[in-house]
Amino acid sequence: MLSFLNSHIPNCVIQGATAAFFKGDTLFIAGCGRFFEGTAEQMYSALVEKLGNLPENTRVFCGHEYTLQNLKFAKFVDKNNQDVLKKIEWAEGQRKKGLPTVPSTIGEEKMYNPFMRVTTSVIQNHAECTSPIEAMKTIRKEKDNFVPS
Repeated sequence: MLSFLNSHIPNCVIQGATAAFFKGDTLFIAGCGRFFEGTAEQMYSALVEKLGNLPENTRVFCGHEYTLQNLKFAKFVDKNNQDVLKKIEWAEGQRKKGLPTVPSTIGEEKMYNPFMRVTTSVIQNHAECTSPIEAMKTIRKEKDNFVPS
């Protein structure tokens, strides 16, 4: 399978199979790439419409391991999400053991990644909007300036 994702930068390519894909800077564990040359609309299309429709058990291998920082932002956006809290605990345990936090799965990302959850009322309420594209734009801007505690 070879697909093009215009989101982080134009003409990004993902390579993979039904069971896994490798994508550098569009989808991270619990996060997404910045909109350097892409737009919120393109990131929404890439994350929600394309990657979000892959089988739930598709493994996600990203190019950088920003997992804990991304999960702390996910908690800021959705502080009552038990999936986020469990994933933080797991990721902290992995890091203490010197183990990676990658990969995850598409199904997992849909539970705790706020950028893949912009269609939900929780994320839209946080962003104070009713549009998934506006929510994507708002929370990405927040993430750009987020300093985890």
